[in-house]
Amino acid sequence: MLKIENLSFAASGESGDKEIIRDLSLELKDKSFVVITGPNGGGKTTLAKLIMGIEKPTGGKILWNGEDVTELSVTERARRGISYGFQQPPRFKGMTVYDLLRIASGRDMTRIECCDYLTRVGLCARDYVDRDMDDSLSGGEAKRIEIATILARKGDLMIFDEPEAGIDLWSFSKLTETFGTIREGREATLVIISHQERLIALADEIILIDGGRMTARGTTEEMFPKLLGQTVTSCERMEG
Repeated sequence: MLKIENLSFAASGESGDKEIIRDLSLELKDKSFVVITGPNGGGKTTLAKLIMGIEKPTGGKILWNGEDVTELSVTERARRGISYGFQQPPRFKGMTVYDLLRIASGRDMTRIECCDYLTRVGLCARDYVDRDMDDSLSGGEAKRIEIATILARKGDLMIFDEPEAGIDLWSFSKLTETFGTIREGREATLVIISHQERLIALADEIILIDGGRMTARGTTEEMFPKLLGQTVTSCERMEG
């Protein structure tokens, strides 16, 4: 289980420290599918990076399966089953997609297994398995390959930061199917940061982050009307 206690994070700038996460506490049930949403700049990505260890909190604790992982490195958290998908995936010149998937899985993965993971994220395996993970790939292609590596690693906590970004409609449909399969199979605790309605609709629970705080949480049935209401209100204010 993931448990966050009184988490805070402030970023240093020219005008002083800016508090991005403010005394945030929450618990996520094992094998649940959670979507974190909210206004841009509200702290969603920062929260995800704090869970992964990319950023270090200025206060509070992060506990994973009862262990305090607040001070652990990214590598140490990965060894404990936490995975993270970036908005902009890194590139690796001189490394093939097949090599990357084998490294991510931590085992001697066969080409057939590798191709299966690529297919699950909407890529034609034969066209990508031997491609280099370099700048020749589009942003959407790199994002889907990164998601495949996270699936191959088979972690217990998978965090995806806006997986829909830069992906075409057909591929997004395949990804939606993949996330739906993970949810149905209860393969892992799945946390997705997204504004996309089709991903939000898959969630067991929706968490709204605004101003560095959790301002609401609930089931899809409970939260959808609130989210739509807030969108309409914001549009009316802009028009007025």
